[in-house]
Amino acid sequence: MQTLVQCDFDGTVTEEDTSFFLLDAFAQGDWRRLLRKYKEHKISVGEFNTKAFTMVKDDKPTLLEALKGRVKVRAGFHELRNYCLKKDFRLVIVSNGLDFYIKAVLKDLGLDSIEVHAAQASFHPEGMKVQYVGPDGKRLDDNFKVAYIKSFLKLGYRIVYVGNGDSDFPPAKYAHHVFATGELLAYCRENNLNYEPFENFIDIVRYIDLL
Repeated sequence: MQTLVQCDFDGTVTEEDTSFFLLDAFAQGDWRRLLRKYKEHKISVGEFNTKAFTMVKDDKPTLLEALKGRVKVRAGFHELRNYCLKKDFRLVIVSNGLDFYIKAVLKDLGLDSIEVHAAQASFHPEGMKVQYVGPDGKRLDDNFKVAYIKSFLKLGYRIVYVGNGDSDFPPAKYAHHVFATGELLAYCRENNLNYEPFENFIDIVRYIDLL
């Protein structure tokens, strides 16, 4: 069985949430009110990002310029990519974050060949437009990560899932093995999922060989 590593981005590849930094810096409105509603499960992640980023009126170059030197990548990510290449594992980033900054960060790391599935963002004077498109090409409002992990399972992959947040809870339940930190780690412990804790990607490379 061929292995696929499905990896979250914000708070997993990066040490902090890139989208929250951008919203703090550029959103013209109370985006954290929407975040509270999402955390309370009153709105979906799709609705949260769609409404929050509508408050951002600035263009793409302005946002990317603001990110320069501010995005810290968790140690060992290059090693994980190299390990996956060596073992012929498929490494895929599936994120509720926005495609434009994920691809920019990966390009700066020299890792722009990594497959990415994330929210599609377009820039307009009246505010950004954000949408999620599933593996079937249809627009989604929720369960973006679940849609992708299910599509990978249908292709016959053994799934190793890497994540940190509450949006990783649903897809983690479908994975053969989970590497978890942050909120996801607590969730895995409480729900007896097959998991391994990690602090950096060196930990993952070390443990993945034993699976």
